[in-house]
Amino acid sequence: MGEWKTPAELKYAETDEWFAVDGNMVTIGITDYAQDQLNDIVYVEFRDAGDTVDAGDSFGEVESVKAASELYTAVAGEIAEVNMSLEDAPETVNADPFGAGWMVKISASDLSPLDGLMDAAAYDSYCDSR
Repeated sequence: MGEWKTPAELKYAETDEWFAVDGNMVTIGITDYAQDQLNDIVYVEFRDAGDTVDAGDSFGEVESVKAASELYTAVAGEIAEVNMSLEDAPETVNADPFGAGWMVKISASDLSPLDGLMDAAAYDSYCDSR
């Protein structure tokens, strides 16, 4: 197993986003593994609050000194909130990917796509296999 954190209460996508569910509100960020692979994050850009997204849509982009990566949602709905503090301090994603480094909150119209995502143990195995 790697040296990254994988909180058990979250769901994980193969594209390295994590999903926390509270009612129909889904908070999304990138995993500790992803921020470690990207290295120093220098820029983030998100779609606007109020935008509607479908499952599989990109909701933004994260850039590091090594690479740029699209960010994807597993649920459809309306972007309810965007973590604007990351625009001025994108390194927060490296320091606290599961806390202050969250990216967007989506008011989901359907939570069922989350059932197809990985739990923490499956995500750890997936990361170890790469």
